[in-house]
Amino acid sequence: MTALTAPPRTDEDTVAVSPRRRRARRSRTLRTAIIAIVAYLIAILFVLPYIEMFIVAGRTPAELLDQNLFPKSFSFSNFTTIWATGFGGNLQTSLLVAGGATLLVFLVALPAAYYSARRRFRGRTLFLLLVLATQMFQPAAMLVGLQREFIDLGLPTIMSLILINAGFNLAFSVWILNAFFSSIPVELEEAAMVDGLSRFGALLRITIPLAMPGIVTALIFTFISAWNEFLVALTLSLASDPDQRPLTVAINGYIGQYSVDWGHLFAGSLIATIPVIILFALIEGRVVSGLTAGAIK
Repeated sequence: MTALTAPPRTDEDTVAVSPRRRRARRSRTLRTAIIAIVAYLIAILFVLPYIEMFIVAGRTPAELLDQNLFPKSFSFSNFTTIWATGFGGNLQTSLLVAGGATLLVFLVALPAAYYSARRRFRGRTLFLLLVLATQMFQPAAMLVGLQREFIDLGLPTIMSLILINAGFNLAFSVWILNAFFSSIPVELEEAAMVDGLSRFGALLRITIPLAMPGIVTALIFTFISAWNEFLVALTLSLASDPDQRPLTVAINGYIGQYSVDWGHLFAGSLIATIPVIILFALIEGRVVSGLTAGAIK
């Protein structure tokens, strides 16, 4: 049998193919450059408000209302004197509220999502629908009842804010963790239990590490939601010491009836963004993977 071989490529074929490849390469390079330019422009648009806040916070009172883009003399006094107004206590309160709510959501949402993902119990669909329905309630609609209830219970303001923020973020965490646990094959746990692990041990050593992107995503959204919450915090902390109010309420306090302390207002707003930026920088990769893979089953 005679073997069929392709005819050798001629110089004319090489000359004909090379321009197409060069055009395709130039097209890909141009597309990449356009995407990069658009991305940088969007990033600049998002960063501009923070740059303006930093500039205003550094202006002296004499230059506060000037129209020039940059102040003639930049001062960091607003970033240092703000701590004398009790801002440190407000920062600590926000960290306690956001951290406590995140921890409580983790302790409640993790077993609820795992059990609903692994067990097909009667009423499971109704349970998940009820969990989703709680996400539709707005805190403002229940604000009066919540205030009355926590006043009757006599709970400290920080504890009340932790419970409320955890309650309003629990539904999102249960749903996203349920999707992650459902996407993990149950055979992995069964294999681990055959090797001698208990179900709890398989959960700790197999399932939770695989579901870590979803867990981190749920917890970071809970933390940010509790960190930025204002309306409930304002209502429940009115009777508390000003130094023990959350950051959102404390920053709003720099806005008076007849004047606004712009320097401390912008300085406090910038300082309030630092913990969230640090948190995102540390776990950004897990948050992205959790958002992109959490709904895949």
